[in-house]
Formats: sequence, structure tokens, C-alpha cells
Amino acid sequence: MTSAPEQTAPTGSSTDGSPASRRRVLLKLSGEVFGGGKVGLAPDVVRGIARQIAASVRSGIEVAVVIGGGNFFRGAELQQQGMDRTRADYMGMLGTVMNCLALQDFLEKEGIETRVQTAITMGQVAEPYIPRRAIRHLEKGRVVIFGAGAGMPFFSTDTVSAQRALEIKCDAVLMSKNGVDGVYDSDPRTNPEATKYDEITYAEAMQRGLRVVDTAAFSLCMDNKLPMVVFGMEGEGNVDKALRGERIGTLVTPG
Repeated sequence: MTSAPEQTAPTGSSTDGSPASRRRVLLKLSGEVFGGGKVGLAPDVVRGIARQIAASVRSGIEVAVVIGGGNFFRGAELQQQGMDRTRADYMGMLGTVMNCLALQDFLEKEGIETRVQTAITMGQVAEPYIPRRAIRHLEKGRVVIFGAGAGMPFFSTDTVSAQRALEIKCDAVLMSKNGVDGVYDSDPRTNPEATKYDEITYAEAMQRGLRVVDTAAFSLCMDNKLPMVVFGMEGEGNVDKALRGERIGTLVTPG
């Protein structure tokens, strides 16, 4: 296999502070990571993630975040145990909001202003999702954390990440994964000979049948030419590296 070309940050990755060059990204975080591999919340883990995000924000990067809720509830898994899928998905959305509030708390302890916006109205703890307001918060250097998924059942947080990134005009969507550090030609958890791609186009990934992220999220990014970085949460400073546009994981490009 030939070596992939050197990964470069998507357009807008300079951090000299001028509006034309400011990098705006959406970071998708795994809910399982927030739980430290268990049900519930691991404060030390969330604190570490918040510190990495805070460091990037201080350097001038505009950061929006979507967090999964797998450390509390997964709608599809609850359905398998006999629950109505729609109700189970709404429970999962509430789980994402708990993670959002935890990240907000630790970010503000780092001195970073944040706003939580949710797709389900809950005025005592969060703003409603309003794209233009989210963009304004980002322009002011605040981190915007999107909760409650799309506000509708049957939509994954991967899909929500792509949709939010497009609507608030991000330069890239950063998909963090738990237990895998990029896109491989086969499942590295079952095939020790699997090869990781440093860079691949959406068309190549589809042609080779690679499951990068949720199919709907992948299609949204491909159709709208939004670059995606798939990287692993494990590793010192990986979130900060991804936010800054450093070489990490796999870069998926429009071609």
C-alpha cells in the first residue's frame, strides 16, 4: 500500500485571530468516554477533556461540541430489551444533556464561557438550538455544546454532528471514537493485520465499503464537501491535536 499524502488542516485552520483565518470546528465526543467505560459520569475524564478544549479555545479556535449519551442510555439497546424505540431514544437525548452540563461545568472552571443549546426545550438549564445565535457565541469565543440530539427519535449523534457542523458553517467535523484511532481497511479489533488510512476520500471509502461513521452523517458530509477527521480519544492530548488541525487519525476529504 502506498503511503498517504501528508494530512493538512482544512481551510481556515490558521489561528492568528483574524475572522478570515479563524478555524471553526465541531467536535463529536463519545458518551462512553465520559463514563470512563462505565454507566454514569467520570469527573476526572470530563475534566481532562475540558482542559484540552480550553487550551484550543485560548489559541483562537472556535469550538462547538456534540456529545453522545451512551454512558447513560442507548435507545437501540433499550429497544432490544422491550422498550418502545421512540421513548427509548428520548431517554437517550436526555442523557446527552447531562453530559453537556458536565462538560459546561468543567469548561467554566477553566475560565471558558460556554452555552448549552438543546433540540428539546428545557429553559432552566439550556438555550434552545438557534443556529445564528450559536454562530454569534462562537464568534465571541464561547464554546457551544449541542444537546438532546436532533430532538427526534431515530437520529444518531453522528448525524446530528454533521448537520450542526454544516448549519453553523464549520471548517471540519471531528469524530472522536472510543477504542479505534482512525479508518481502517477492516475492523482492527478483529483483524490484527488491518491497515489504517492516513487520508481517504469519501468516494474511496464508499467504494471500499468502509464504515466510517453513521451512514447518514457520512452522506451529509460527502454531499456538502465537509472534511471529516476520525480519531481515537485514547492518547495524551488527542482532542487538542484534533482541534488544532494537527496530523491525527484519518482525514476524510471530498476528493
